[in-house]
Amino acid sequence: MDDNKILTFIEGENVDILPINLEHINLYQKWKNDPKVRVYSRNIFPRTADELKKRMDPSEKEVKSDFLFEIHYKPENKPIGTCEVCDINWYNRTAELGISIGEPNLWGKNIGTEVINILSKYAFTELNMRKLYVYIFSPNMGSWRCAEKCGYNREGVLKENVYIDGKYEDEFMYTLFKKDWIKNRQ
Repeated sequence: MDDNKILTFIEGENVDILPINLEHINLYQKWKNDPKVRVYSRNIFPRTADELKKRMDPSEKEVKSDFLFEIHYKPENKPIGTCEVCDINWYNRTAELGISIGEPNLWGKNIGTEVINILSKYAFTELNMRKLYVYIFSPNMGSWRCAEKCGYNREGVLKENVYIDGKYEDEFMYTLFKKDWIKNRQ
């Protein structure tokens, strides 16, 4: 039996969403420190394996507010990135989604779109969120196009909010309401 099938949390067409696997910590570290990958996730400090383990280790908090996952790409049978449902506000039923595809050669292949759709469905149907957020830096056109393909609307612009490659760039806030997500699926 394929070990990855045992770990699959949510199955997709081309990707599966798996629990974080700390045995892959060196791979996660490679992605976090890759100059091409880190520029849009604003990892401005080097990340060590120990730091990442602490971040990814299950918290002892009573109420969980972050769920981290590994993205497994089925056609190549390998992990290719991480994603998360985070900053969950259980009272307001809101959460943020985050995604990082650590293999630049796989960018532009609609993997991000599939992952965002999977995470949105999970957040709306299993976590009972009513509104999701995605924050994207303006130069990252691939990510904001992905959000728009998934039904997210640009709700706000934080002007000159992030410093990237020597200049201040805007940050876009995209949102999707559960009621709109349901309507778009009919």
